[in-house]
Amino acid sequence: MSILQSIIIAIIEGLTEFLPVSSTGHMILASTIMKIQDDAFVKTFEIFIQLGAILAIVMLYAKKFLQSFTIYFKLGIAFVPTAIAGFLAYDFIKEYLFNSIVVATSLIIGGIVLILIDNKVVARQSKVDELENISYKNSFFIGLIQCCSMIPGVSRAAATIIGGVFNGLNKKQATEFSFLLAVPTMLAASGYDLIKTPITFSNHEILLLGIGFVMAFFTAWLAVKIFLKIVENYGFKYFGYYRIIIGIIFLLWMRW
Repeated sequence: MSILQSIIIAIIEGLTEFLPVSSTGHMILASTIMKIQDDAFVKTFEIFIQLGAILAIVMLYAKKFLQSFTIYFKLGIAFVPTAIAGFLAYDFIKEYLFNSIVVATSLIIGGIVLILIDNKVVARQSKVDELENISYKNSFFIGLIQCCSMIPGVSRAAATIIGGVFNGLNKKQATEFSFLLAVPTMLAASGYDLIKTPITFSNHEILLLGIGFVMAFFTAWLAVKIFLKIVENYGFKYFGYYRIIIGIIFLLWMRW
């Protein structure tokens, strides 16, 4: 992997991790297009730069995390289904589902779902006044829906936002709950992946990891701020259109 390739992949990670468009799917598609060899370091790099994106959320929502400890319990309940499903299905998903066909198909299907739910939340009044007051039951069901995001291309953000909408949250609350739930989910997933892929790094690889971490952090910070404004003003449908277009383009590209 070259420095330029590492920068491109890190920017893609930062821009897409918290948007409902699938960061994993985009990185798989980008790596395929750039013909990046799928070796142990590349896998580790893609995991490591997620930590930069997580740090952006922790800093942006530090006040929310420190304001109420109740939110920790709600996020913990939401995380449980994903933790169990991830532990049981990890090897199967990595071996059979991490390919371009699955990603492109998931992008298209997920895009259609986002367009359909957009109408549902246009005038939605939330069932909770504050995000930390969401019930444990609804938190758990959001976590169940998040399990679908283990399929590459589905998008963790899309799954949790859809889960939030169907469990009584308005579009802003669903989006912010998705951001907060990303922290334990991604930390656990990234940590588990790093444990499963031990590797020693050359000086060049350490440089790539550092560059990737920083780029993912800053682009994630920017993407989250812009995403919230887009959601409040325009909803989710345009992300749905984007997913469908990208999925179709890549399916056609693979046929060529």
